[in-house]
Amino acid sequence: MLRVRPIHSTSSARSWERLLTALGMTGGEDDGGRRVFTAGSGRLVLRQVAAGSAEDGTTAFSVEVGDPAEFARRTNLAAQAGTTRTDIAQADGDSCRITAPDGLSFTAEKAPRTVPLDGTDPALAVVGVWFTPDPSTAAATLLHIGARPRPVPDNDETADFTAKNGGVLLVRPASGHPRGGFGFEYDGCLEHLRERLVTAGFSPTVTEEAFGSTLHVASPDAGAAAHAPESVWISLRHPMR
Repeated sequence: MLRVRPIHSTSSARSWERLLTALGMTGGEDDGGRRVFTAGSGRLVLRQVAAGSAEDGTTAFSVEVGDPAEFARRTNLAAQAGTTRTDIAQADGDSCRITAPDGLSFTAEKAPRTVPLDGTDPALAVVGVWFTPDPSTAAATLLHIGARPRPVPDNDETADFTAKNGGVLLVRPASGHPRGGFGFEYDGCLEHLRERLVTAGFSPTVTEEAFGSTLHVASPDAGAAAHAPESVWISLRHPMR
């Protein structure tokens, strides 16, 4: 199994919880400063950190799998048969760590037996983003771990994938060190979601782009974390996706 589950470190966890709830996510287990939120498709971890720390406002690329040891074994076999190399740290029963050819290191953690979806908005999907100067090998790594390619509107360096058990994975070209990011997709009426956010006290804006509409909401990290994006994006799922 494979499920998208980025880990977002923040000193503004309470504000994030309010936004995620308004988006239609539900909060679940609280594990020592980490709280997991579930969407209709995919999950997101909020990790509490000190304000002004280097991690504040950053996102770690991460996934959930059924059996980390078996996942590590199969991923190693797939990588050996392919054209890129993926280093797998020893699985400890709860997680394993994958280091991709571009240097990005991410965890695959053991998924819970069941994920309660009561109260979640089924139209909301968590999107994990892999920013990298080497998008082709990042895309190959995602194929190795079982992500499913989906069509993209442009024939460029971007790559889109879905995870069998929930969520979306994107590869996007970027300069500098590879890093993670996240956003959301919505497979429903974006205007209804906008109205829900307004009712909850937020001030979302809508941008019309070549392949659909996107909602933008001010990030709870804006102004508090030096390198955090200014807004959180929720894209309308395009028919091609």
